[in-house]
Amino acid sequence: MGESKHQGPIKATKSPQPKHWVSPIPFGLGKVKPQHFRDTMKIAWDNRDNLGYATRIVTKGVCDGCALGVSGLYDQTLKGPHMCTTRLNVLRLNTMPALKEEIVHADIDELRKYSSTELRKLGRIPYPLIRRKGERKFSRLSWDEAMDVIAEKMKKLDPKQYAFYLTSRGITNESYYVAAKVSRFLGTNNIDNASRICHSPSKTALKRSIGVGASTANYQDWFGTDVLLFWGSVASNASPVSTKYMLEAKKRGAKIIVVNPYKEPAMDEYWIPSNMESALFGTKIADDFYQVNIGGDIAFMHGIMKHWFEMEEKSHGSAINHEFVQEHVNGYEELKATVEQQSWDEIIKSSGISQERIAELAILLANSKNAVFAWALGLTMHSFATDNISQVANLALLRGYLGRKNSGLMPFRGHSSVQGSGEMGADPFVLPGGGFDAENVERIERIWGFDLPKWQGDIVGVTLENIVLPEDHERKIKMYYLSGGNFLETMPDPDFVEKALSELDIRVHQDIIFNTSTLVDAKEAVIVLPAKTRYEQDGGGTSTSTERMVYFSPEIEGNKNYIEEARSEWKIYIDLAKRVKPDTAHLVDFKTGQEIRDEIAVANRDYDGVQHLKKQGDVFQWGGAWLCEGGVCPTPDGRGNLISVEIPDLNRKEGQFIVTSRRGKQFNSMVYKEVDPFNGAERYDVLMNAEDAKRLSIADGEGIVVYNGFGVFQGKAKFVDIAIGNVEVHFPEGNFLLPRGRYEKFAGIPDYNITATVEKADRFNARKDVQYQEKVIEDLEVNAPV
Repeated sequence: MGESKHQGPIKATKSPQPKHWVSPIPFGLGKVKPQHFRDTMKIAWDNRDNLGYATRIVTKGVCDGCALGVSGLYDQTLKGPHMCTTRLNVLRLNTMPALKEEIVHADIDELRKYSSTELRKLGRIPYPLIRRKGERKFSRLSWDEAMDVIAEKMKKLDPKQYAFYLTSRGITNESYYVAAKVSRFLGTNNIDNASRICHSPSKTALKRSIGVGASTANYQDWFGTDVLLFWGSVASNASPVSTKYMLEAKKRGAKIIVVNPYKEPAMDEYWIPSNMESALFGTKIADDFYQVNIGGDIAFMHGIMKHWFEMEEKSHGSAINHEFVQEHVNGYEELKATVEQQSWDEIIKSSGISQERIAELAILLANSKNAVFAWALGLTMHSFATDNISQVANLALLRGYLGRKNSGLMPFRGHSSVQGSGEMGADPFVLPGGGFDAENVERIERIWGFDLPKWQGDIVGVTLENIVLPEDHERKIKMYYLSGGNFLETMPDPDFVEKALSELDIRVHQDIIFNTSTLVDAKEAVIVLPAKTRYEQDGGGTSTSTERMVYFSPEIEGNKNYIEEARSEWKIYIDLAKRVKPDTAHLVDFKTGQEIRDEIAVANRDYDGVQHLKKQGDVFQWGGAWLCEGGVCPTPDGRGNLISVEIPDLNRKEGQFIVTSRRGKQFNSMVYKEVDPFNGAERYDVLMNAEDAKRLSIADGEGIVVYNGFGVFQGKAKFVDIAIGNVEVHFPEGNFLLPRGRYEKFAGIPDYNITATVEKADRFNARKDVQYQEKVIEDLEVNAPV
């Protein structure tokens, strides 16, 4: 790895540049746009009962929202204070009082009338709770009683029959690490986390292409690069502070290109509240949009490479960085042959982009010395996601955009410290500091002092399916231990998920709040444990940002609404271990957060340095400023690998649409606004192209139905600037259209894209009355993965 160090925050360019303004009318009056200042006042009002503590969280804590990693009000990228509405929206989870007793112990059917959004606003879980089979309401129990029920059950089960899952709501590296260690100590490898559902293909693809599963570059590399290319990412919506970096990049001459089926308004025009110039006049973010078909990215990238190889025919070295390829890259001839045998017709049909437009981008990149490629869920949530991302890596390797300033590959992470979850080993395929290979297993066994289970643990989707296996099956999951998370609103086929959750013997929800999944029945009992937030964690905690910065967030005193009985998450796991295996539990015992960090530094060698983080503002970056510095990759031969793949066949029948899901004003599955402030879309709006609608004689705002063999989604047509033949629905509302049991072949995440038919609601309903809609039997007919 390189040893260049990050230089720390730099000054932003002060001079206004009117060429990037959206409009000379101050504050974008009269435009559909977020009202940041109004929203901020509203959030302050919501936190008025605990304002001092809320202020301390914002000024002293590391943001528990997105993965940019703002510590207090500052980060390592630009000088000056940073603040955004995503962080302010999540703030209330940390400051609100406990749920009222009459709500905690209300009849279960009364509680089920609330949505997750409403449940969240009611307050925090006050003390441990249990609801046994047949009981109408939760009853209170002591921590000892609760933990004994869980431990007694675990002792009776084969470790293959229980599973752990950790979500991404501000969980620290310390908690991920202890959960990873305790689950293996108890004998199970069924442990998974939320980041795998989003970005595990990024990790698998990058490991395969360049030997590392993390961003090779920093946000500062945007400043001074020639091209900043966002692939299937609405960075401005997910991580609003990044718009500030985008504006700085533009001022320093970067071209910003967005590849996405929908011309996302937030990547088009944005008013950045913490930058005076942008708050007044707005910022035109993207210089160009390429509206690729959903699932057409591989063809599009092959088009760019095909054009490069055509340029090379005419003039050697006009598109490919031959010096870099010869010294640092394998697989060139094979890739060239694969791409050259693909016809332009095939590339244009799959990508939905014309040859002229592809050539434009190919030439721009061929003439650019530097480029940073960033991507998010638009590339990762497909059945061929790993192949998608390896093609992004191909583009970077062919041009040498790796291992140096102003260039690199950046999986754009959504949530705070999801980068750390796998690095701590909370994942069925990894252990701290490496994979589940013999060498790493042996190393970890030496450090931990106990034998690890050697069978392959299952991923979250499979553990859910395994709940409904026959009673005597050795992998039938009978108990699920959840740290946060709501599978009802994040996984495909919610009806099945609800059935599965209710068939568990025991379900444990270690959480801050109730959500809809907390209220589902179980065969023996549902146990709810009140967790402390990141800012209450004993001794503070660390989190890892997208750019591999590990930040320390101190324990913050003075919560007026303190929950007496809440406990730090890592402490709960240790307590569980002591009850299930009291004789050997000293092997997983930690007394302080510092002890955990000391061990992390040994278990994951990249994290050597985390043990020195002790106070607010402490930070270090693992791997140095650039991974693969100088083009040398941590692969067995030190070279990057070009990966050749075929263009996937989407098997779309005549007249069918490809559907994908998008987030609105929400954080993961937590919805904060029913109407998206960027485009005015409501939660059941179906975003579609007016041309497509005209063909089906659908009017804007009309009731329509999107259906396939797996489910039916009823919504309203909303005309937007989206590629023809593509529609988008909100996540999680649209998850009923997605089949379960269809996973990405390398990383095992669910596929969130599907083919479907769109019809006027009245026509669909009239037909439904006369002809019985036959449900597809999945074994006999599989809708091709999109």
